[in-house]
Amino acid sequence: MDNNIGHNQGAVSRKNKNQKFGFKKSLAGFSRWLHIYLSMLSFFIVFFFAVTGLTLNHADWFDGKEKIKKFSGSIPLKWVNVKDTVLVPKLEIVEFLRKNCHVNGAVSDFVIDDSQYTVSFKGPGYAADAFIDRKTGTYKLTETMQGFVAVLNDLHKGRDTGKKWSVLIDLAAIFMCLVSLTGIIMICFMKKKRLNGLLLVVLGSIISYLVYFFLVP
Repeated sequence: MDNNIGHNQGAVSRKNKNQKFGFKKSLAGFSRWLHIYLSMLSFFIVFFFAVTGLTLNHADWFDGKEKIKKFSGSIPLKWVNVKDTVLVPKLEIVEFLRKNCHVNGAVSDFVIDDSQYTVSFKGPGYAADAFIDRKTGTYKLTETMQGFVAVLNDLHKGRDTGKKWSVLIDLAAIFMCLVSLTGIIMICFMKKKRLNGLLLVVLGSIISYLVYFFLVP
């Protein structure tokens, strides 16, 4: 009787160990699979944010790339010489400027003053501002293009990029977190490299904190 009980307990213990080992093996395998394919899937966007982090930190390297264009003309008077500002055809005015001045970007401001309208367009590395006289319909528009690197930097910051690009930034951040976490999980299952790997994680964290503490004003 006692032998049977001991045998059963041993069998249960071995079963539990096998289940535990199987779970660890599955987790390690899944982490490795997720790490590899997430790294490949997110390679371009992660590489993009890494490179633009460098260009953003050294924006002065790329000064002098700005291009400025000026336009002038007249907008139909019936659109601008309107007493009730609620009736101002903003869409028609905006599309007129886009067509005649080849303006890009999204409308960021449409300000109505007593004497003029101010219409501003913004985009990555791009700005255009139009000043329209309410009495005469004449306008002056200044377009500023800051160069390719400035476009990349604004994409990195998500400035004037719209909601869709903002979603992509969120996805990139999630991918980076998952790639980092799956890397940590993987190192935990490598007995020969686990200690050194975790020590490097701690060392990197300490170095980052010390740089912040001593070198950041």
